[in-house]
Amino acid sequence: MLKIIGGTARGRQLKTLPKDDASIRPMLGMMKKSVFDIITPKLSGSLFLDLYAGVGSVGIEALSRGAGRVVFAEISDKSISLVKYNLNMLGFEDKADIVKCDVIKGFRKFQNKYDIIFLGPPYKDGDKNALALTYPTLKNIVLYSVLKDDGIVISQRHMKEPVGPVAGLSNFRTEKYGDTVIHFYRIER
Repeated sequence: MLKIIGGTARGRQLKTLPKDDASIRPMLGMMKKSVFDIITPKLSGSLFLDLYAGVGSVGIEALSRGAGRVVFAEISDKSISLVKYNLNMLGFEDKADIVKCDVIKGFRKFQNKYDIIFLGPPYKDGDKNALALTYPTLKNIVLYSVLKDDGIVISQRHMKEPVGPVAGLSNFRTEKYGDTVIHFYRIER
């Protein structure tokens, strides 16, 4: 059961895929609470980009807590359908845009500069091969200059996924939850 944990939609359940469908790995409530506690000062009225959106739980949590607008990026039609359903169910459809794209190859579709960017890429493909999408996504954020000067990037990855330093971004905070690592970045000065 996936719920919104704070804000105007607190306690509302989101529609998600059946548990036996491993194509989406939602962020656990404990991690989500921690991340949103950290970014709350920047959230009100923000322009938020949810990359690899899945069913939209992170971006919808941002809307529930006061984000001004959220752009959801996802390639799966099944996931996009669930994001649309969840947004409509909660009355957030007028504060959201959905972009269907491969986040790595289609990054040029993101023209705005965002206050907050969240990326929670899948760890493995359907054949259980490691994907390692975090580093190329972070590089694209810098390459396409989509983060505002005072913006924050939040990156969720498996602890075994290699992610080295990214030119142009400074990692200012790291949190660990079991085998998941959350990194917080800002523009390097």
